[in-house]
Amino acid sequence: MPHTTSRRRRLIFKAGVSVVLCASAASAFAAYPDKPIKLIVPYPPGGATDVIGRIIALKLGDQLGQQVIVDNRGGAGGNVGAEAAARSAPDGYTLLMGALTSHATMATLEKGKIRYSITKDFAPIMVVGSVPLVVVVNPRLPVKDLKELVAYGKANPEKLNYASSGAGAPQRLAAEIIRSDAKINMTHIAYKGSGPAMTDLVGGQVNMMVETVPAALPFIVSGKLRALAVTMPQRISMLPEVPSAVEADMPALDIASTFGVLAPAGTPESIVARLNEALARLVGSSEVKEMLLKQGVYAAEPTTPAQTAKRIELEVARWEKLITAANIKADE
Repeated sequence: MPHTTSRRRRLIFKAGVSVVLCASAASAFAAYPDKPIKLIVPYPPGGATDVIGRIIALKLGDQLGQQVIVDNRGGAGGNVGAEAAARSAPDGYTLLMGALTSHATMATLEKGKIRYSITKDFAPIMVVGSVPLVVVVNPRLPVKDLKELVAYGKANPEKLNYASSGAGAPQRLAAEIIRSDAKINMTHIAYKGSGPAMTDLVGGQVNMMVETVPAALPFIVSGKLRALAVTMPQRISMLPEVPSAVEADMPALDIASTFGVLAPAGTPESIVARLNEALARLVGSSEVKEMLLKQGVYAAEPTTPAQTAKRIELEVARWEKLITAANIKADE
């Protein structure tokens, strides 16, 4: 009988603790947020991550009833801001506006140098949007589509070159997919940023580049560049006349600059869930979709935190394979 009584007391105690914990979690969920939230953008003002971050901050603040303040912390290709976010208190009051494709490539390019892990030091909340890329050439290059580009590269192995804004940029990786998939020789010419690269492409110093659609669109419309294909499985509304990579028989060329919101690892699940629900309503609204599209960004379909985490893991694995196979170095 004493043994039974003792066991009953333990069960009652555990049940009581469980009730208290559940009540505390529910209370935290209901109270959050009770002060402004900081959204770290790991790049200087004006870039795609910053533009997306400011739209998300504005509308997320409306959803949560608290101001969301953008904190630009540029440096080291996004690593300075990402590390700062990873090291912040896991209380839901500091978030990262992540350039997920770039962070995923840095996981390999800067392995052993960066002081955070995109897969271990964050609690992913949701992918919010993506910026498609487009293959563009100087009009003097005698090719009209991606198939002709590949044929030209095979027939002229020493003549094809391409510009990029950096080793880990999605634009560089897309060009490497073309090179490896088509088995053609292309000389890589690295620039410090897309602006100088685009200037030389328009001027004819280089003959090909993969660039974000918003950056390339004015030059395509003016005829200064020729668009060969978008790096998507289907055509996009911003360039409806340009074939998709699938139409060009290059389905592996499925790449976009993807962006998402993350919290430091250890952030309570109730807070992650609250943010996920708010972001789902946000990216699902026609107003936000239109605001993003005006900036060249396609709003993502809402994902759960688990789906978001899986997507980041797949991104890291995909680019690790390509970077290793192509022997791409961070200082190129």
